[in-house]
Amino acid sequence: MEVTSDRQEIIARIAALDIGKSKLMCCVRVPGPGPATTDGHPQTERMQEVRRYSTSASSLAGMVGWLADLDVTRVVIDAGSDYWKPPFHLLEAAGFDVRLVDAREVKHLPGRPPSDELDLAWLCKVAERQMIRPLARPARPIRILRDLTRYRWGLVTARKSEHHRAERLLDDAEITLPRLVLDSFGARGSFGVAARDVMNALIAGQRDPRVLADLVRSSLPKKTHDLQQALTGRFDDHHAFLLAKILARIDGLSVDIAEVEARLQVTAGPFASVVRRFTEIPGVDTASAQSLIAEIGLDPARFPAPADLLSWASAPAGGDDSADAAAKKGPRGTDEDNRHLALLLDEIALAGSGTHTFLGERYRRIAHRRGPKHATAAAGRSVLTIVWYLLNDDEASVHDLGPGFYDTLPDTARKTRDHVRELQALGYKVVLEPVV
Repeated sequence: MEVTSDRQEIIARIAALDIGKSKLMCCVRVPGPGPATTDGHPQTERMQEVRRYSTSASSLAGMVGWLADLDVTRVVIDAGSDYWKPPFHLLEAAGFDVRLVDAREVKHLPGRPPSDELDLAWLCKVAERQMIRPLARPARPIRILRDLTRYRWGLVTARKSEHHRAERLLDDAEITLPRLVLDSFGARGSFGVAARDVMNALIAGQRDPRVLADLVRSSLPKKTHDLQQALTGRFDDHHAFLLAKILARIDGLSVDIAEVEARLQVTAGPFASVVRRFTEIPGVDTASAQSLIAEIGLDPARFPAPADLLSWASAPAGGDDSADAAAKKGPRGTDEDNRHLALLLDEIALAGSGTHTFLGERYRRIAHRRGPKHATAAAGRSVLTIVWYLLNDDEASVHDLGPGFYDTLPDTARKTRDHVRELQALGYKVVLEPVV
């Protein structure tokens, strides 16, 4: 019998960081003093040291120098918060092999010390034996694109909040304009021209409902009386002050969004072909396509199969029952790391729900049976599957199966069950025997 011995490869010189807002701890493990092994592997004796640093630039530079003096080759960082970014970029620029890890993965490994104070040393020991997987870190162009798309999302969300605040303010003043003026929201999220003219007139002191109605009569010629009734409220100087501030905030956010959009057009230029292919998916526009690239990346090797992408995005890979599990967990059942992707998929699913396409019909069928949450989860899962195939095949394109695709599928089991139920409801005992 042949006897083999597998020796676990150990990273000889390694460091682990636990980073807070103003301070960080650095644990280093390097070969200790003693005779070297004959087979060239690192010595079993290890020297360990923990130092504390502040997160200032000069302190971080001192830490980098200390690691360089010890010839540390790999640094692992606990990615439990956003504080890891400055040290990560500094160490990466200095030439270290820097890896983000999720320390939660090692909390249940045998041998973990019971004290939280020793968690950093435990993380360093596990990392030197390569027992923890690094988190995926996209290339710098993708990271820049992600920063811009997420900032755009924040600005758009803030502008929507201001829109809702303006409507609630008008409701408080008994001005029901947003429910009557059809163009209260423009195509790019701004109030329509007629609605904005009425608001500006209200801020300027105009209270006559007939004069205010004349500002929107061209768009609603048959509803003059209704408009006068809607514009007869108790709008006063207090409402005018708040509405002026809200509209100024909306205008400022619109300017910021336009500037970010212009910057995004330049940043996303190298990915124009991928953006164009993604926009073939129902419900995906240019902004959504850019966000998909920013959140998922363009490295097909990260996800060998569609199920891997669905698992990474915390989107269940099963059928409607898995969608049920996702709906119970919250917004698509995702964790905090993929919150932006979850919200993006929900927006895409809702945008495509009204289209005359396969995805639109899929959403409507599931929503009719199980509700919108399950339909949103299932449609988002389908979008991710399409994205996977587009990333892994440069020649692939989106071919819509059409809303009538389900009607062409033979569903013998469903028809049989329905017929049996109908007969049982009529009082018959049904026994099914296959025809030989």
